[in-house]
Amino acid sequence: MARRTYGEYCALARALDLVGERWTLLVVRELILGPKRFTDIADGLGGVGRNLLAERLRLLEQEGVVRRRTLPPPAASRVYELTEDAADLTEAMGALTRWGARRLGRRQRAEVFHPGWMAMAMTAGADVEAARGVRETYQFDVDDEPFHIRVDDGDVMPRIGRSSDPDLVVTMSGDTLAGLVGNELSPPEALAAGLITLDGPADAFVRCVTILGGGRAVPAA
Repeated sequence: MARRTYGEYCALARALDLVGERWTLLVVRELILGPKRFTDIADGLGGVGRNLLAERLRLLEQEGVVRRRTLPPPAASRVYELTEDAADLTEAMGALTRWGARRLGRRQRAEVFHPGWMAMAMTAGADVEAARGVRETYQFDVDDEPFHIRVDDGDVMPRIGRSSDPDLVVTMSGDTLAGLVGNELSPPEALAAGLITLDGPADAFVRCVTILGGGRAVPAA
């Protein structure tokens, strides 16, 4: 398939030549959460054809945004991961994610939903100033798709899967998570209603909500 281009000598047009095609930024979104096998990326993008996904990954690899490597044993799987050159792109995606989060609204029944996508939204909207001086990991056990967010003195990083040493584990359903991100309920309301359970100190939950809660009221410890 011929690669399309705007044919303009413009920095924005050049960026869109690479990432403006359908699915490309969502491929990057999947890899922000950590290295993934081709099949894992495809599973996260249920509407993309395998040939199209392979083409998007080849282009991102050619442009130095994505690379392939083999995980050490016992996994020994071939995975795709973001390169260091992708850092500025992911920062720009954070701004787009914040902009889109204000427009999410209530989740519609027909909309596909994966909890890990919300990890990116929570991270993009994080209060970086509140995260300074904090070094903690917050794990979210959501249905069968856990993820965790590591806070390291102002850096807030999402990852799929469980953490080896979480400071706080928050358990909830996917519907509850969607309600929290969609502003249908607040963390204190969800906690009071028994929709979320905590394993860890109350002050860690306060910091978690302060950092990741998008400016919402912080529950009392």
